[in-house]
Amino acid sequence: MPDFHGVFPYLVSPVDANGAIRTDVLGRLCDDLIGAGVHGLTPLGSTGEFAYLNATQRTAVVQATIEAAKGRVPVIAGVASTSTADAVAQARACERLGASGILAILEAYFPVADAQIEAYFRSIADAVDVPVVIYTNPQFQRSDLTLDVIARLAEHPRIGYIKDASTNTGRLLSIMNRCGDRMRVFAASAHIPAAVMLIGGLGWMAGPACIIPRQSVALYDLCKAGRWDEAMALQRRLWRINEAFARFNLAACIKAGLSIQGYDVGDPIPPQAALSPEQRKIVEAALRDVG
Repeated sequence: MPDFHGVFPYLVSPVDANGAIRTDVLGRLCDDLIGAGVHGLTPLGSTGEFAYLNATQRTAVVQATIEAAKGRVPVIAGVASTSTADAVAQARACERLGASGILAILEAYFPVADAQIEAYFRSIADAVDVPVVIYTNPQFQRSDLTLDVIARLAEHPRIGYIKDASTNTGRLLSIMNRCGDRMRVFAASAHIPAAVMLIGGLGWMAGPACIIPRQSVALYDLCKAGRWDEAMALQRRLWRINEAFARFNLAACIKAGLSIQGYDVGDPIPPQAALSPEQRKIVEAALRDVG
């Protein structure tokens, strides 16, 4: 299994007024992020607005990311559906396009029991030959993964990673204690990345890394070197971005930040709304503060 670690920005999905993916803008962003030292790219995470895109748009986002990466860093493509069969089809399509791994997300309308949640993720992992990162986000998901389900999924040969977007860092330590090396943990922007690194995390997959890639990589490097005083000083500064991110719509915040930095990524997809001028000023101030 490939060794995924470090900073994986959750990419935005730039969409023009006609609904076409702005592949040129996405390609430039990917190239610049790789130039800034990120360790991988994740299209179609939450910041990528996966729930608002159609199949054609999703494919275009993944394809553009893989083409821009040119094999320099791994691309872990988001797969999400309410239907197991559809998720399996998406995962196979991403693998054919050249994705290095799959970020598996469960969407749910009706509640789903533990056995069916486990079966959904197993079906995705059974269908591909690349590693699968399971994604849990209790704030938005109707059906979350329990520790028992996570421990059972860790026994699958292709499920070796979890990206947890709860705000419960204790849960991450429980996953590590329960699963050991069989399930390695990526943090989200809802966690304090340096704290997750301290307890044994691999890195983080997060939208803010799109707008502060160099600082994010510097934080990761300080943590890996065990320079915890310096890491925490940098972490305190960078937390301003996470605080802004938590206040507003995920995609709107990161798209605004990228727009401020000169990337024509467009607005979030309706019915989501773009940031108001006042909210945008808060993001601008946070970006100025972190340099």
